[in-house]
Amino acid sequence: MTWSIVPRGGQRDQLGEGTLWSAREGALYWTDILAPALNRLVLATGEVTRWPMPEPLGWVAEREGGGFIAGFRSGFAELDLEPLTIRPFLSPEPELPGNRMNDGKADAAGAIWCGTMDMAEDQDSGALYRLAPDRSLARADGGYRVPNGPAFSADGRWLYHSDTARRTVFRFARLDEARLGEREVFIRIGEDDGYPDGMTVDGEGHLWIAHWGGSRVSRFSPDGTLDRAIALPAKQCTNVAFCGEALDVLYVSSAATGLPDSEHDGALFRVEAGVTGLAPHLFGG
Repeated sequence: MTWSIVPRGGQRDQLGEGTLWSAREGALYWTDILAPALNRLVLATGEVTRWPMPEPLGWVAEREGGGFIAGFRSGFAELDLEPLTIRPFLSPEPELPGNRMNDGKADAAGAIWCGTMDMAEDQDSGALYRLAPDRSLARADGGYRVPNGPAFSADGRWLYHSDTARRTVFRFARLDEARLGEREVFIRIGEDDGYPDGMTVDGEGHLWIAHWGGSRVSRFSPDGTLDRAIALPAKQCTNVAFCGEALDVLYVSSAATGLPDSEHDGALFRVEAGVTGLAPHLFGG
């Protein structure tokens, strides 16, 4: 398996995250939470565009009607890029001003599942939420230090979500479109392998995880067994997304925060993973 760094004219991400493949644009989007900024790579041309943002931005999800829903530190907003327009509409935790959004994705039902966390990473004040297509919000789980994921099994039966600080990936049985079963431990990451960060599921139902502090991405079988690991030169790998018309190339974001200058840390990687992914879903509201 081979990897390469996507050329970006020396640009590095302080905290790359929120990788999202847009089939309708033929582009990969990802955030730089701490810059803060949103990036776009057009695969056909290699052109990279970067939009500064007014506050930390954890993730974006495409809307069925065009544009995005964005998970800012202060909450949910409609986001359009050309021209840049931000329309906030809901704050999930107004009583917790120290919290921010961290990671989120839309599911097959057109809802967004996303996590919040303490910006300082000192408190277990984070939670997992579901934003329905009608824009009603429900809290699904709590007690997180650094929530990451989520990801959805290929058969729709499971939702995967991690607490990076606990080195643990959880899974929830999906009882229906909106309700989850009890949280259960799915994978524990050993100390030598860093921390589980962003995740995605491939077309064979295997879970891919980026390792913060582990310089790798790993593939786990549906029963939680390690299938393979791909070493990368970035110490803090943060998120993964299958991209391209055939969804056959894995892109990996990384973070430079807290590390000395390096061409690898904070770079975006292109990885020939040998499998294909699943198409991301659109938010229905």
